[in-house]
Amino acid sequence: MSNDEITLTAGDAEVTVRPGDGCRIGSLRVDGTELLRQGDRFGSFPMVPWCGRIRDGRFRDGARVHQMPLNAAPHAIHGTARDGVWRTARHALTATRAVFTHELADPWPYPGLVTQTVEITPDSLTLGLAVETYGSSFPAQLGWHPWFNRRLEADGPEVEIAFDAAWQEERGEDHLPTGRRIDPLPGPWDDCFGMPEGVDVTLTWPGRLALTVASREPWVVVYDEQEAAVCVEPQTGPPNGLNTAPRLVTPVAPLEATTTWTWRRP
Repeated sequence: MSNDEITLTAGDAEVTVRPGDGCRIGSLRVDGTELLRQGDRFGSFPMVPWCGRIRDGRFRDGARVHQMPLNAAPHAIHGTARDGVWRTARHALTATRAVFTHELADPWPYPGLVTQTVEITPDSLTLGLAVETYGSSFPAQLGWHPWFNRRLEADGPEVEIAFDAAWQEERGEDHLPTGRRIDPLPGPWDDCFGMPEGVDVTLTWPGRLALTVASREPWVVVYDEQEAAVCVEPQTGPPNGLNTAPRLVTPVAPLEATTTWTWRRP
């Protein structure tokens, strides 16, 4: 099928997916209002086969050490799939759900298939990711990196971020977790938090909209150091997790994750 943009609608909600641009969610509009920051680097993109930074771009799999390109020197960041072309595998003209696939390839050292599902309802968007291997087992991570507009209108109120984390990963000067867990600190944040019962973060634009980012996964990165947007990133492990908390993809057990964003009006 084509790699052209795919738009799904349900009620007054509309989502646009760009399979040719890393399967990025290019737009999410509710009642005509754009929720995601616009631009080639923004929207919301899947982080596969790792999330956040890998220290020095290196990760170990058994006795082997693999080197990834340093696209956020001195580290590698956010996986390879966001830079690749995906294939639209399933989409009906009037559907509210679509499926996209991507073949893992160089510089990632293991062959595999990534699948992203996108499903919209009038009050929610559910994203699913899965990675499976064609051969040997390998460590991997899955996650999403949405850029939510700080303001829904130029003169509108700033978004408020609310969550209750069990801990915060202490951040070193290199922006990677030190391995020490601390009590959550007030923002601004570019930090990873632990939520053992699952990710649950609410963004509220006062008087306009509230949106909850939820996932069964226990890790979330919150980033609010930019003027234009804030990020709430559910993921299967912390930054540098290929080294510190790897999840294994095997021939009989793919790695899978989902996130649901639910919105409500005042």
